[in-house]
Amino acid sequence: MRLDLTPYRRSTVGFDRLFDMIETNARAATSDNYPPFNLERIAQDRYRITLAVAGFARDEIAITAQQNLLLVAGKKDETASEGQLLHVGIANRSFERRFELADFVLVQDARLNDGLLVIDLVREVPEAMKPKSIAIKTGAPLAAVDTTTDTTAIEQAA
Repeated sequence: MRLDLTPYRRSTVGFDRLFDMIETNARAATSDNYPPFNLERIAQDRYRITLAVAGFARDEIAITAQQNLLLVAGKKDETASEGQLLHVGIANRSFERRFELADFVLVQDARLNDGLLVIDLVREVPEAMKPKSIAIKTGAPLAAVDTTTDTTAIEQAA
């Protein structure tokens, strides 16, 4: 399936990153789906990613958080088993899974337990970016300040 967002790109300004992300995810949806994962919203600004990484040790998994990107990679050691495998049903291959993160989403915690890698995310909007309520005052507006007057000249004249 080819996703064509050209008509929307022509009529919008500043959404290039969003369209690129949608097209990239549409292409990746047809690719390998290993390891399987769950994505859940815990609270208003809290999220959790759970990946099934059975057979991987903690030192075989790397989590890298960059701006707007979370990369989880597993590199399996190619150690030979003692016996001869008659059937291989447990996936034992290396992987790389990418998650696009919204602005101000940060990794809070990552834990590996019982073959599940749980990554907790939190969205922390800086105070400067949060909406502020402006108090409305009554009375005459403040007088305009004249910045063209040199205050040192006024102080010397006095």
